[in-house]
Amino acid sequence: MAEMEDQELAEPMSPEAVAEADRRGLLKHSREFLDFFWDIAKPEQQTRLEATEKLLEYLRTRPRGSEMKYALKRLITGLGVGRENVRPCYSLALAQLLQSFEDIPLCSILQQIQEKYGLDSVPQATMRPSLFANLFGVLALFQSGRLVKDQEALMKSVKLLQTLAQHHNHLQEQPQKALVDILSEVPEAVLQGMLPKVLKADLDVVLSSPEHLALFLLARKKVPAKLEKLMGSVDLFSDENIPRLVDVLRTAAASVKKEQRLPAVALGVLQLALEEDKFPRFWKQAVEQGLLQKQLWPVSYMCFRLLGTALPLLSKEQLQLVLRGDLIRYFGEHSITVQNKYRFVPEMTDFVNAFLEGSQDDPERQLMVLVAFSSVTNQGLPVVPTFWRVLRFLSPRALQGYVAWLQGMLLQPDLDSLLDFSTNSQKKAQDTTPHVPERAVFRLRKWIIHRMVNLVDHLVQGKEEALIEQLARFCLFHSFFKTKKPTGQIPETKQQFSPPLDTRGREVIGSAFFSLLQALSTQLKQAAAQGPGGQSWTYRLVQLANTLLNHSRNVALVTPFTTEQREAWDQMLQTLKELEARSSEAKAAAFQHLLLLVGINLFKSPTESCDLLGDIQACIKKSMEEKAQRPRSKAISAQEPPWVEVMVEILLSLLAQPSHLMRQVARSVFGPICPHLTPRALQLILAVVNPESGQDADDNVVVTDVAAGKQARSVEDQDEEDDKDSESEGEDDEDESEEEERDGDVDPGFREQLMEVLRAGKALGGADSEDDGEELGDDAMMALDQNLASLFAEQKLRIQARRDEKNKLQKEKALRRDFQIRVLDLVEVLVTKQPEHPLVLELIEPLLSIIRCSGGGSKQERDLLHKTARIFTDHLFRARRCCQDVGGRAEAVHAQLEQLVQRAGHQADSSVALYHFNGSLYLLRVLKGSPAEKCTQKSQKKPKTRSPQAASCLDLNRVTSAYLAALSSFLTKRNSPLTVPMFLSLFSRYPVICKSLLPVLVQHLAGSTRPHNQVQACLLLQRTLTMRELKQCFEDHEWRQLIGQVVARLTENLRALGTAQTKSEQQKERSSLELLNSVLRAISHEKLTVDLTGLLGVLQGQQQNLAQSWQKGPQAGSSSRLYDLYWQAMKSLGVQRPKLEKDAKEAPRAPQSPVSMKRKKKGFLPETKKRKKRKSEDVPQEEPEEAKPAAPAAAADPPPSTGKKRKKTKAKVPAQAQVNGTPPAKRPAPAATPARTPKPQKPAQVNGATPASPTEPAGAKQRPKALPKKGVSSKTPQSALLRKKARLSLSTRGPLLFQSGAKKKKAKVRTP
Repeated sequence: MAEMEDQELAEPMSPEAVAEADRRGLLKHSREFLDFFWDIAKPEQQTRLEATEKLLEYLRTRPRGSEMKYALKRLITGLGVGRENVRPCYSLALAQLLQSFEDIPLCSILQQIQEKYGLDSVPQATMRPSLFANLFGVLALFQSGRLVKDQEALMKSVKLLQTLAQHHNHLQEQPQKALVDILSEVPEAVLQGMLPKVLKADLDVVLSSPEHLALFLLARKKVPAKLEKLMGSVDLFSDENIPRLVDVLRTAAASVKKEQRLPAVALGVLQLALEEDKFPRFWKQAVEQGLLQKQLWPVSYMCFRLLGTALPLLSKEQLQLVLRGDLIRYFGEHSITVQNKYRFVPEMTDFVNAFLEGSQDDPERQLMVLVAFSSVTNQGLPVVPTFWRVLRFLSPRALQGYVAWLQGMLLQPDLDSLLDFSTNSQKKAQDTTPHVPERAVFRLRKWIIHRMVNLVDHLVQGKEEALIEQLARFCLFHSFFKTKKPTGQIPETKQQFSPPLDTRGREVIGSAFFSLLQALSTQLKQAAAQGPGGQSWTYRLVQLANTLLNHSRNVALVTPFTTEQREAWDQMLQTLKELEARSSEAKAAAFQHLLLLVGINLFKSPTESCDLLGDIQACIKKSMEEKAQRPRSKAISAQEPPWVEVMVEILLSLLAQPSHLMRQVARSVFGPICPHLTPRALQLILAVVNPESGQDADDNVVVTDVAAGKQARSVEDQDEEDDKDSESEGEDDEDESEEEERDGDVDPGFREQLMEVLRAGKALGGADSEDDGEELGDDAMMALDQNLASLFAEQKLRIQARRDEKNKLQKEKALRRDFQIRVLDLVEVLVTKQPEHPLVLELIEPLLSIIRCSGGGSKQERDLLHKTARIFTDHLFRARRCCQDVGGRAEAVHAQLEQLVQRAGHQADSSVALYHFNGSLYLLRVLKGSPAEKCTQKSQKKPKTRSPQAASCLDLNRVTSAYLAALSSFLTKRNSPLTVPMFLSLFSRYPVICKSLLPVLVQHLAGSTRPHNQVQACLLLQRTLTMRELKQCFEDHEWRQLIGQVVARLTENLRALGTAQTKSEQQKERSSLELLNSVLRAISHEKLTVDLTGLLGVLQGQQQNLAQSWQKGPQAGSSSRLYDLYWQAMKSLGVQRPKLEKDAKEAPRAPQSPVSMKRKKKGFLPETKKRKKRKSEDVPQEEPEEAKPAAPAAAADPPPSTGKKRKKTKAKVPAQAQVNGTPPAKRPAPAATPARTPKPQKPAQVNGATPASPTEPAGAKQRPKALPKKGVSSKTPQSALLRKKARLSLSTRGPLLFQSGAKKKKAKVRTP
């Protein structure tokens, strides 16, 4: 049967019969099958892959049906479509199809491609798509994996590619690349037979393009004997062939410019040079003398990639040739002259890492590569950064050798062994300022010492303790000591500097030593921070320094100690031994760390550190003499010894130094002494932090100026290392700025002096001048020039003095801000470690002062503001613990709370007011948590006042009056800095206060209050009434009375519904209706007895005004929302929205102008919208007659619906609420009611009867039975209100309240 079908398919048919068969077959295909081909052409890769997989699964079920024939035809057609990004998609799908169905002959596919896109008969207009269709067709056959197995199809494909290669204008080198890829997969025997047909025996053709050269290299690799027989002996690296080879490599580099990779032909030439042992000739003549002659970026990047790729392939001699040549020198120049985003250093780092990973068993080659890259210098400074991270796969032996090379170059720099270069601008600058070797030596030594420090990160990870100790000893010895006589006990004494180390170089090594200490302290915090003997690295370095001090015959200090300084050092060692016995205590460990660091600083700054050591030891002695446990009252009493205050002053002086290590030590030491903090010690900190403090802050900044001088000196050192050309450019810019400032700042005094000089020299003519026509003589002109020169020189000095004064003030301000940021670390430690400390209350005012006074001018001010706000919000206001003992300060805390609330209402910015308001909430929390027994007698005289808060110090009436004044101000002022989320945060945390403030909210719902304030009152009350905690504070009758008052105020407010003229009045109407709907839902859910007759009458009376306002048109969006809210309220009162209202308001909108119709036709709708529109076109034609309100039959008989909807509608008919004491009618089958019926859909009874719709006849009593269908099929008002409330909650960003409100609403809906 299958053979008969094949014969029928194979019989020739006329074109008409073929077209008719195609149409019939197309009709048989399903929509799902046709959609596969649309998805294959989509740009998303995942969609294309899924569509191809589904197509293959579909065809596997019908391998011999018409679908296979259609799929092949459709995919072949897609190879030549006009969209260029679609052709590879169809090619890949065709390849997977041929791979899955191996019974499809490849020659038939080629024949179909030739029939569809034959190059002989194709018109010129479609030549380009046809060429690409043939190319992608051959690629599809190759990607299927079957082409190399089919000799006939392979030969046809090769001939086709050779034909396509002639159309270079359209396809460029793509056919040749495809041919090389195909031939690289064929067996050697097949390639031998095909080689004469694809490769001409002409060297000129081979060196004409990268593709022909790649084909030659392929034959040279797979069939060398056949190639030699065909072309003879070919030497690509001869003197006459190298220039042409260079041109081919340049073309290959330009072809892969966007791909950013090494061309395959370049790698093949490299491998061929290594095989023929002609690599030195290739590298010198082809690469360095050929490709680098024209410094084009694609060629340069290809050379760099060739260097990185060649590293694993080269021997030691070849590496020596490559790493000492011109290419790596050019790489160094490229690294410092090109912008960061175009530099090749990151990619070269990957190449070096790959080389080191593959050569871990050859440490000599690893060391050779590292030393070579570190030896590429620019006037002594290596081009690789000091943090060059290529040591991950470095063997221990190579690492030890690299460290030894660094130390040797630091001690005795060998500039001749470096591969040094100078840029073009530096060469021009050397004509005026010659390059001196001393500068190169300093730059090299500075780089090496920082490189050694950065090695610590790698050594820590590898736990190379011996190398860490070696580097630390080296830096310590050469920073502060010098050799008097070499000795074998101290290996560092045998290391001599040549040329000698000057003062500036020793300062660089000293700063690098402290950087090493910081690296050890940050990387080795826990167990790793301990050395082999269980001691910290800092302690071991102190012991080493003590050993060096004791070897006075062999070693001497660069700056010798005085007797007092040596005694301070010895006493520090004794104190360290005492602290080591109590190292289990946190305070002792912190003091030990501080002593070690200050002790090492004794070598750097002996005078200051000596005084600090004495003060620290005195503080440690007094603190250790105290009892371990003592009462808090004693800790904060006035009899406290001043050791805490002295320690705080010491920490402040350490924070003034520009050292991150000192900053960390100050934080670690301040934590254990926080429990002992006194008010005076805290004031020392606040004097620096608080910007409103006067002389104290200036005094503290004096300490910072010392650090500023050190920073200035370091900046000067960096400036000395800059290139000469940059210095000259900076001088030019400075001269231009001076000219601009001189032109802009011409004071009247200078102008008068200039006029006097000109008059004295008779160079300024006037109306009464007697010798106007006479010219000045040479002597007079020279005298005038001298006077003018001296005058302008004085003016220039005055301008420079003003500029220096301005810069000085700016630097002082920057130092002050930086010092404040550092001191804020101590404040953060206090509020984090000791949140229950009573002194935390003293931080509120200074922090708020910083927030209030800091601006966003400079980056430092922004950083100060952000850090202060983070401390205040995250660590203070949102802290889980707070102060629970105010002692006798309850009255002061109450007064501070009142002041914060008042300040919040007087701020100009709401964001600043928020911090003040949150500060008052924090104090309220403190007062509520403080026990009443420890409060003052004044707060205990009114027990009735504190009856709700009998166990705390909180004076509820006093606090409520403060917030009541703030709420009244918020609801009466035009522009108040207070916001709704502030009061919501208060209400959610303290419902008792909220209960006392609710009458003010209800009062401002209506009356003479501004519409904007009424909107705020409605919004705040709407959020407040949903709080579950608030209802628990009310009795049942109080709650009913409150709801009744709200309904009464809303009734008064809604009497003018639909007559709004301004935007604020419209917002008032919407917010009133939203609040009304929320209240009605609460009444229905809680089954409250509330009189709603007056409200219903007011709403029914405003229906006509509201309908007219809705039909006006200009405010259709707001009126539509208002109209929906109105009918949601009416539905809650039992009045359903009639259908005629929808038809009536659509009637005026039916006629439209032709212009608007044309505009609508310009767009288009999605397919889903179009389908729904077609299905619903017939429905509106039958509704008008059935929906007439005058026909009682229509009211009695509901429209037909499905059984499922009828059942759902019947289940969702809700019970009615009690109004005026009338109970709702009982249902005959209450068990059939679902447990999760939405309560907001309940119609409320008014005076015991359900009111009828105002537009319905009185006799239509059965009308409401059919209305629930509308509620089922459309969106319920409840869901719309929930979405609206969610949007409002997101916009107002109230903390934690809206989440609880939303949970309550959800619980209400699910309550039976």
